[in-house]
Amino acid sequence: MCGIAGIIANHSLSKEDFIRCQNASNQLAKRGPDAEGIANYDWAILAHRRLSIIDTNAASNQPMEDSSARYSIVFNGEIYNYKILKKDLLEKGYSFKNESDTEVLLNGYDCYGTAFLNKLNGFFAFVIYDKQEKTTLVARDRFGIKPLLFYKKEEAFYFASEMKALLEFDIPREIDHTSLYTYLQLNYVPEPHSMIKDVKKLLPGHYLKIDAQNRVQKIPFYQINYPKIDEQYLSISYESAQKEFLEILDRSIERRMVADVPLGTFLSWGIDSSLVTALASRKVKNLSTFSIGFKDDAHFDETEFALEVAKKFNTNHHVFSLSRNDLLESLFETLDYIDEPFADSSALAVNALSRETKKYVTVALSGDGADEMFSGYHKHMGEYLMRQNGLKQKAVKKLSPLWSALPKSRNSTLGNVFRKLDKFATGSSLNKEERYWLWVSLLNEADAANLMLKTPQKQSYLKRKEEILATITKGTDFNDVLFTDVNLVLQSDMLRKVDLMSMANGLEVRTPFLDHELMNFAFSIPSNYKIDGQMKKKLVQDAARDILPEMLYNRPKKGFEVPLGGWMRNELWSLIDNDLLSDQFIKSQNLFNLSYVNQLKSKLNSADPEDSQANIWAILVFNNWWKKYIA
Repeated sequence: MCGIAGIIANHSLSKEDFIRCQNASNQLAKRGPDAEGIANYDWAILAHRRLSIIDTNAASNQPMEDSSARYSIVFNGEIYNYKILKKDLLEKGYSFKNESDTEVLLNGYDCYGTAFLNKLNGFFAFVIYDKQEKTTLVARDRFGIKPLLFYKKEEAFYFASEMKALLEFDIPREIDHTSLYTYLQLNYVPEPHSMIKDVKKLLPGHYLKIDAQNRVQKIPFYQINYPKIDEQYLSISYESAQKEFLEILDRSIERRMVADVPLGTFLSWGIDSSLVTALASRKVKNLSTFSIGFKDDAHFDETEFALEVAKKFNTNHHVFSLSRNDLLESLFETLDYIDEPFADSSALAVNALSRETKKYVTVALSGDGADEMFSGYHKHMGEYLMRQNGLKQKAVKKLSPLWSALPKSRNSTLGNVFRKLDKFATGSSLNKEERYWLWVSLLNEADAANLMLKTPQKQSYLKRKEEILATITKGTDFNDVLFTDVNLVLQSDMLRKVDLMSMANGLEVRTPFLDHELMNFAFSIPSNYKIDGQMKKKLVQDAARDILPEMLYNRPKKGFEVPLGGWMRNELWSLIDNDLLSDQFIKSQNLFNLSYVNQLKSKLNSADPEDSQANIWAILVFNNWWKKYIA
């Protein structure tokens, strides 16, 4: 787990290029606080910041060369099955100078070429430079757990783990208005695009081949096996599927326990992290577990459930009970670290949890991915009921004027119910593509367009949207919705959030649900094993029922939220009204419609705030970034 950056060119690089690469490396210091290395290979400069996890000795620092000195690598991530791969390579005559998984990557590439990528079980973004041929391989893991951004011009290719590092290469800082338009709706930018025009993110399960003339070829090496399915699961019973799920997840956790540093688990109040903790506790005595709570906001605090799980599995449990001031400190830390607009406000909680967890361990397992793969969100139940077209759907639709009139807010139980019912009623009149877009959006297309002064490029936007929704358009099964979630929400929101906030604190987070064996299983079983009219994430919940405390099953799912609305009306109001969303700032920026911004501010302070807090947070995050990196 580290940070990487560099330049690949079709000519000799200069001293100025080396300085830029050094500056890029400096921006990645938090990702890799344990060691730094930069190497100049004439036509290529590679930089690496290391967070030592496997083989913590200096011999495993990077950039690393193979024994022939032909190949050099910079690598961010972990290869869980590296010992098995190493044994195979030893039998083929390869020698090793250290105990790292990095050297296994180098020798594996020399032996198998790009076919070696399909042998890897882990998460990664790496660059291998061939000094003999002056060619380069750039690769990213199957699900995009580790980031890789790049910018290409005719004579050079620039890459980095984070935008802030890439910007050190003096690339044009022109805003992509299609990305901005999408961001205002979703609160994040879907990959492979970014907020900077011509800066792209390498798609998960893809690699780039760059030749000596700096020509780039993009090639997929992995795609989720859907809608094709694994025949071994074709007629699996529901009871057998539960057993198979637990066995695959247990193997995945076993693989992810490899580390030469202290390891623990995130333990929220949900089924997913609780199940990961339960299975991991069988492999590590007195496993360390970590939760955060909110002292001043009981509506968002459920640490009692995590404590019950910790007691059952005899873990060394740590609860970080944070005050409003603690969370505000996390808020400003988060704003400062965000180097591309990203407005999922739960990042604040992940940052606080990561910061406190790093005081005890260097690696933490999480439950990320289960909701998208196995149908765990409220929106999934909404979509399921909509497709059934039953009495509930008809009743909610008929009462649409009532839901529209009632006050809606995420900050109260009743207000949140009215908000969901209103959204459900709105979705009942849409086709399945537009309904999905409604479920994942926090601002509709018309309002997002009204918020922008410059009209978004319609064709560019529609093309991106059609690509995202392609599986839903073609398909008829509920797994189509989950597949789209994996490729949109999981990839561009959830995984980005966890990588960004964990790396801001030098913490490695591993995701057992995102093992390709488990992903293949998840998209080979019938969707009715995952959701019915009564239960979301059905298979996971039933499989864990004999393992987890019963009390986890008798409460509503809340999600990892923070009390953003209350802050905005109080502690953050000055930042909003006098600074980042002030009339003066908005006018000078010349990007947003001042009248619409002021409407959102008024709605925030009304009795019917709806999603205004999320919309304002999106603008606030963007403007803080714009002020720091663009203005």
